[in-house]
Amino acid sequence: AKGGDAKQAASQRSSLSTAQAATQGRSGPHRIASHPRGGMERGGTAALACTFRSSSPASHCSPLLRPRRRSPAAAGAPRFLPPTGRRFSYCSQNRFVDTSKGLKRYSLTTFSPFGRLAVSLNDADLVKDKMLIDCGEEQDCVLDGIVALGKFDALHIGHRELAMHASKSGNPFLLSFVGMAEVLGWEYRPPIVAHCDRKRVLSSWAPYCRNVVPLEYQVEFSKVRYLTPRQFVERLSTDLRIKGVVAGENYRFGYKASGDAAELVKLCEEFGLSAFIVRSVMDTAKGSYNGAIPTVNSSDKGQVSSSRVRQALSVGDIEYVSKLLGRKHRLVLTVSEYSIKERKNIIVPKSCMVNMPPADGFYENCELFNGGYLGLCRVAINTETIDIEMKDESSLSPDTFQEVKQVGIEFG
Repeated sequence: AKGGDAKQAASQRSSLSTAQAATQGRSGPHRIASHPRGGMERGGTAALACTFRSSSPASHCSPLLRPRRRSPAAAGAPRFLPPTGRRFSYCSQNRFVDTSKGLKRYSLTTFSPFGRLAVSLNDADLVKDKMLIDCGEEQDCVLDGIVALGKFDALHIGHRELAMHASKSGNPFLLSFVGMAEVLGWEYRPPIVAHCDRKRVLSSWAPYCRNVVPLEYQVEFSKVRYLTPRQFVERLSTDLRIKGVVAGENYRFGYKASGDAAELVKLCEEFGLSAFIVRSVMDTAKGSYNGAIPTVNSSDKGQVSSSRVRQALSVGDIEYVSKLLGRKHRLVLTVSEYSIKERKNIIVPKSCMVNMPPADGFYENCELFNGGYLGLCRVAINTETIDIEMKDESSLSPDTFQEVKQVGIEFG
């Protein structure tokens, strides 16, 4: 009997250990690995891998994780976003809020970044909740400032124009709306600018903004989604206590984009705010660069747009991209001790990309950065890896990536 009890106890301990290991596997570090294949090897290179932790927000750039695409059959069906399966890795600490389209109009359900149910918001909570997600309790980060309104995905020359006009009337700020794709169920697209690289880009705008670096703050789209145009402007005035706004002539706001630029001016006047409407920066380079022009839609009247930047990147038209951005495009990669360095080569799996790359191909005259300038390089992008070949073999040393875990490739 004792022997039987001992075997039963051992079996229970074994089952418990197996369950604990499975649980730990679900909540612990996740690894994206690219295993060695004949086609990937170059000069005897070994396995490539990109490791990161997705269980806590990172202070640095995290590799892209692409959520599942919706099937065409389910495109119109009510569904929850994302509570299982989706994980998002961003450079700064963000919260993610999603809606269930089967719920009543003013009911929201929020999820933590790990997919667990967090809190439920009703229409009263939407009014009381803090508007800025990266500001303190007092919400005074943009106090008495001039705020440029938009999504600011690409931080292109049109966005820079808004910041420039804001700087003419006061301290310039960018108020970005984030989380629209998650809330509205749009197909996931990687950011054009890595989240951890945005401050560097904004710093480069200082010469256009009276030597002031515009600061960016984020509004979670779910918190303002159901606000009428009047309620939205009222919150800008009473909650954020700004002095004025700047927006493009095609700017839409309020529930179902019911407000336009003219209504924004009218409401701002009512609440004692200044309002500046800026004409769109037109795309004067569109006819010169390999025809990398997106399909014209109802909002595309030939102006510089993030859609045009994406289209140009997707066909590898780097010269056109640089014209639209007003700078070279920088692709940020997360690297680790698993990155392969062979003489003057760095090979990184595509899973380590943080933002949108140009099309697969071979790119000359690129520059490599890792906090500082490393040197000129050639870059080959294929379906699985990014191969960086330094022109100067002495540019790399064994401890190049000991401290800084990212590299940036500027294409130009």
